[in-house]
Amino acid sequence: MAAGIAVGSGQLQYQVNFCKGQGSRQTAWIAGVTLNGCTRTEVSWPCRVSRPSKMRRCNFFQSHISENWKAHRTVTVSSCLKNGSTKYFDFAVIGSGVAGLRYALEVAKHGTVAVITKAEPHESNTNYAQGGVSAVLCPSDSVESHMQDTIVAGAYLCDEETVRVVCTEGPDRIRELIAMGASFDHGEDGNLHLAREGGHSHHRIVHAADMTGKEIERALLEAVVNDPNIVVFKHHFAIDLLTSQDGSDTVCHGVDAINIKTKEVVRFISKVTLLASGGAGHIYPSTTNPPVATGDGMAMAHRAQAVICNMEFVQFHPTALADEGLPLKPKKTRENAFLITEAVRGDGGILYNLGMERFMPLYDERAELAPRDVVARSIDDQLKKRNEKYVLLDISHKPREKILSHFPNIASECLQYGIDITQQPIPVVPAAHYMCGGVRAGLQGETNVRGLYVAGEVACTGLHGANRLASNSLLEALVFARRAVQPSIDHMKNSILHLTASDLWTRPVVPLSLRSDVMHKILSTTKEVRKELQSIMWKYVGIVRSTTRLEAAEQKISELEAKWETYLFEHGWEQTMVALEACEMRNLFCCAKLVLSSALSRQESRGLHYTIDFPHLEESKRLPTVIFPCSLTNRTWSSRQLHQQPIC
Repeated sequence: MAAGIAVGSGQLQYQVNFCKGQGSRQTAWIAGVTLNGCTRTEVSWPCRVSRPSKMRRCNFFQSHISENWKAHRTVTVSSCLKNGSTKYFDFAVIGSGVAGLRYALEVAKHGTVAVITKAEPHESNTNYAQGGVSAVLCPSDSVESHMQDTIVAGAYLCDEETVRVVCTEGPDRIRELIAMGASFDHGEDGNLHLAREGGHSHHRIVHAADMTGKEIERALLEAVVNDPNIVVFKHHFAIDLLTSQDGSDTVCHGVDAINIKTKEVVRFISKVTLLASGGAGHIYPSTTNPPVATGDGMAMAHRAQAVICNMEFVQFHPTALADEGLPLKPKKTRENAFLITEAVRGDGGILYNLGMERFMPLYDERAELAPRDVVARSIDDQLKKRNEKYVLLDISHKPREKILSHFPNIASECLQYGIDITQQPIPVVPAAHYMCGGVRAGLQGETNVRGLYVAGEVACTGLHGANRLASNSLLEALVFARRAVQPSIDHMKNSILHLTASDLWTRPVVPLSLRSDVMHKILSTTKEVRKELQSIMWKYVGIVRSTTRLEAAEQKISELEAKWETYLFEHGWEQTMVALEACEMRNLFCCAKLVLSSALSRQESRGLHYTIDFPHLEESKRLPTVIFPCSLTNRTWSSRQLHQQPIC
């Protein structure tokens, strides 16, 4: 494996020589280690690994040029839906959160767009974002201050150029949302009400009460529905990216998906693909993420030879509602934990243990306003020392009217379980919340896979470093969705595909040949395996880690995956078979291994990655963790594509 780096160009220059055999984990930091035989190494952020902007056409498709495809640039969307099983679009967008929708609205001005979403269009991490969007909109604030807060929170692992771009362009992205109809809270003076959250030195959080994400999603979805060039395919689960090899380059041509309602496999052929599929919170048993967040985009990209970065940095939100502390218990187990926004602490909320002792000043001089990684570890330490299951977050000392106006959604949720937050503290506990790592992206959302762009939580742009600053996630999604537009348009205009391109890849199949009782056993077993994987990740790869526990997790997950795959194939499952539950499990295994491998390689404690064996931050190891692709064939089902790659 070798990478050619163009230093300081802001463009990723990338060259891959695929590894030939199994490597082994090395003890030296700048040495290669392996993930399913894929070489890993560490390079500094300024040495961006991205795709040159110069477009190259795939010779394989050039030899089959059709005027029909070229005509698709000007025809209506309806003519792109050629038949039930294959659809042709200029742009395919995987995910319907803020990143995917914002991008779709822009590229739709230049071509046809398919938005492929796993559930209902609104079911995304964006919809669950309570706090808001950070941006410099106050005269007393500055881009430099926002940058400094971001870099400090990110434990100095952030890419400074990326941070500057996002903090500089953020205010314009907010104004665009307002122009599109998004409604944010205003103060008595008529100006936007700006909140403050942990890690921020100024009030700069634009919000819509405690339902900001829902309001942004509403405005964007309304615009998307009214755009004649965009078709939303809801309940379509993306299975694998369609890729080919052009020499040493990997090229993306679309994606296979399964219609969850009809059980039909649908192939989307596109000139440009944007991954905006969110995170992987469900590799853990308790997460604030919606059920759709099973790491599908990260896993698909990894299987498609994309570079993956910084997967060890999993952010646990310090304050998710602790059901065990509720006077009235939920009637059924939640699919995702209910988030208590950072803004509660930003507005003066205080954390107590069950002995009503305030503990945050013991851990950090910033107390409750410390960054999330510090607060989560502090809570975790209190719970372990005191053998308790949750702590208390109290905002009741603030005026009732202010609490109810700022946090109506939280107040309503807590009240139905017997807690009046204007009079009582809220029981909270950390839960998996956000992946700071993901598919490595350049400054325009480009990846090392030609024709594939990324934005949102699925991407690793370098903004968050080792820990995300509160309310920077929606901001990053907005900025990079917008920055990916022009290179995507350029790539689309330089791409030519043939209408018979759909036949180049083996089609996935639904397991209709399996008896219903066999499928029931497979799905039941998969459900139990999922719970076991989540339990391993929480117990061994949680907030506080150790080398011994990480190595134990590596062994347990390897054995669990092998056992599950053996069970599937012994019961008649085949390599190309697909079902929602099995494909999600496949992706969860892939992401869990990416997190684990990255965590094992980082022999220091930085940001969200804290290990008792290396408890201190090491300046010499202030480098991102990079997982390069590999073409080995002796990999598990979760780590390889279902289809065979054609050669250009």
